[in-house]
Amino acid sequence: MSGERTAGGQSVVGGNAHGPVLATTEALSFWGGVDPATGCVIDVHHPLHGRCLSGAILLMPTSRGSCSGSGVLLELILEGRAPAAFVFREAEDVLTLGALVATEMFGCVMPVVRVSAAVFEALSQAGSLTIAGDEIRTDDNRTDVLSPPQSAALALTKEDQAMLDGCEGMAAQEAMRIVCAMAAQQGADRLIDVTRSHIDGCIYAGPANLIFAERMAGAGAHVRIPTTMNAISVDHDHWREQGVPPVFGVPAQKLADAYVRMGCRPTFTCSPYLLEGEPDEAEAIAWSESNAVIFANTVLGARTAKHPDFLDLCIAMTGRAPEAGVYLESNRQPQRVIEVTLPPEADDALWPLLGYLVGQAASDCIPFVRGLAQTAPSRDDLKAMCAAFGTTSAAPMFHVEGVTPEAGKVVVEDLEIVRIGREEMVAGWRLLNEGPEEIDLVAIGSPHASVTECRKLADVLEKGLVGRHRHPGVDVIVTAGRAVISTVRKEGVLSRLQALDVKVFPDLCWCSISEPVFPPSARAVMTNSGKYAHYGPGLSGRPVRFGSLADCVEAALSGRMGKGLPEWLRQSERTLPHSSGNIYPATVQ
Repeated sequence: MSGERTAGGQSVVGGNAHGPVLATTEALSFWGGVDPATGCVIDVHHPLHGRCLSGAILLMPTSRGSCSGSGVLLELILEGRAPAAFVFREAEDVLTLGALVATEMFGCVMPVVRVSAAVFEALSQAGSLTIAGDEIRTDDNRTDVLSPPQSAALALTKEDQAMLDGCEGMAAQEAMRIVCAMAAQQGADRLIDVTRSHIDGCIYAGPANLIFAERMAGAGAHVRIPTTMNAISVDHDHWREQGVPPVFGVPAQKLADAYVRMGCRPTFTCSPYLLEGEPDEAEAIAWSESNAVIFANTVLGARTAKHPDFLDLCIAMTGRAPEAGVYLESNRQPQRVIEVTLPPEADDALWPLLGYLVGQAASDCIPFVRGLAQTAPSRDDLKAMCAAFGTTSAAPMFHVEGVTPEAGKVVVEDLEIVRIGREEMVAGWRLLNEGPEEIDLVAIGSPHASVTECRKLADVLEKGLVGRHRHPGVDVIVTAGRAVISTVRKEGVLSRLQALDVKVFPDLCWCSISEPVFPPSARAVMTNSGKYAHYGPGLSGRPVRFGSLADCVEAALSGRMGKGLPEWLRQSERTLPHSSGNIYPATVQ
């Protein structure tokens, strides 16, 4: 390899860097996967768990999971704990945007490079890498030439150009610069109008998020399209009474208030599709928050890229988004077929489990899922499936034959086939159930609970309490959006839940909850969320068990969650054909 010089890739964000190679073939979500205070990987399911990223040249195919990863990266960059550079094999937006914002607004340059699969493999074997100008060099003098960053030569409208020239103020100019820079790296040749936006950057990952928001607000930033807000990191109006330390509560509240000053609606929910007036099919919107993006594209048939934090505000301020990714019809086509063999009489735990497994089987592409139409999944089922899918796949959507609106319009001939059957489900179940049997906290509402989920929880708890008592050592906490809480309050469901000693918190969600709202004495958590079962161990420092809503209620009553398989998976052993028994990788035909 010594002395070899090849055309290897592209400099996406220019700059110089040197550091040891840290390589992985599995994508990583920085939100929930990396601790912004240390730079260490906290995702217990990732091969790099426990490794420190600071100062390393991180090679990975792309990112996955939360749109908030850009905020975590900016925090790491400004605090000097970030990787020295990224080398990606595939398209990547979330971390790239964090690096772009660091360069554009803070003058902190962090190189981002994209290379071919062959070059990625070769660089992964190196001990260290140097990125300098148009070259990336290994420690044994292999040199790959990088083409320069793409120019932002877009077909801009007069209004776009006016914003870029500063005619509408410094904040709008900065927003348009960032939108154009992302459009260039995505390969877009024009911007399109979007009708509404959803902001994810209001979650407090550290001072960097607040610095960005207050700098934009101070420069006169204001959204120009209807814009909702994601869950935040505290109960906005009650965090003091809940004992949240001001050192955290004050900046978290100030971050939310900065976005409200910029014209965003204080909806504070990670489930914007539960709000009145959901997007129409084929409507071009600009949502951030991974589960919401996947639900919008998959279930509603609306069109939105998985916009990173910070870009979400820039699009809301300009009303314009790069015409790239799944805004384009051709990019909404599936690249893999997932054939599911369903077990008989599965309960509601099936849907997050399936989402998790489908995401693993299609971590790098949009899948087409077969075998679910006969189950007639509810909106809550699909909500759970979308959220879990987003933890294991980088794709912004999937199709379900006979269920989702675009499934009948796509082409699936000649695609590779992956099969998910009982053995994959058993392996996935065990992967998400590595905690102890004793449970002292039940977590509901990741993503935020719907009205029907709140009703069902009240019904199942009341039924379970006939002739029994709640275990005195188990807390049950539900997180939900303000609109849902208002509805269940009017219906009397909220008072029923409170009478059952269930705490219902607005504004924050399980992926942003912290002590003391998260009970400090809790040692093990039970959840019906595939998303939180994945992220919870890293975010909370506690083991997390996963199961159905009925399993969660049983844990609340008994303080235990058995280690055995659920009945529907035990029964399926006698009725379903065996497949590969592997989820890494799934069976491909």
